[in-house]
Amino acid sequence: MTPRPAVLVAPLLVLASLAVAGPAQADATLDGVRVRTTARTTQAVTVRHTTGWHARVTYWTRDPGGRWEARRRVVDGRTGYGGLVRAAYRRQGAGTTPLGTFRLPWFFGTHARDDAWRLPYRKIRPGDYWVQDNASAHYNRYRNKAAGGFRWWLPASDPDASERLLAFRRPYEYAIVTSFNHEQVRHRGSGIFLHVNGRGPTAGCVSAPRWLLRYLVRVLDPERRPVVAVGR
Repeated sequence: MTPRPAVLVAPLLVLASLAVAGPAQADATLDGVRVRTTARTTQAVTVRHTTGWHARVTYWTRDPGGRWEARRRVVDGRTGYGGLVRAAYRRQGAGTTPLGTFRLPWFFGTHARDDAWRLPYRKIRPGDYWVQDNASAHYNRYRNKAAGGFRWWLPASDPDASERLLAFRRPYEYAIVTSFNHEQVRHRGSGIFLHVNGRGPTAGCVSAPRWLLRYLVRVLDPERRPVVAVGR
């Protein structure tokens, strides 16, 4: 990992005072955000809404005694242009970020796989889409148009248009998939990721500076059951 400038050291010293003690199997409240945990969850990312579409994003780890400690934090995280909404009430195309806790099972991006990464990874190839076609059995899934099964040709103006991943090279350089709507409830929305900041708010994802995403894809470990929790 590229070393961070010395200017970041002072904020990290402040973070050391944010450790939270709690029982190993209880939900936690970290930076004011409720995080739903299991006994095996020892990594968490919190997204605390600050103002407008801005958020404070913090990476936490839990020790064997159940104590949570903040490891990295940024104040220039971003959320959807439509605001925040309870996950069960989210609607596709509204530009809202779902509230709640979601698993972080794998990620995709534009780089060749690095052996240091622990999460499963998929490099974006030409023809890769994230399916947002409500009529498809592959709704809210990663799929190449050559495999068929969704209307990849729909124009971006169509509410069922899927997302061509290579059209978003900058934000999807590193994109960690969340478990939001993994059950594929139609019209609830698809493709909620934790990815690199673009030029403004997201369409529902959470984004953060590139250096933090590079850091997260190196430290997140599926054996530690990482989650992301979004709160107000």
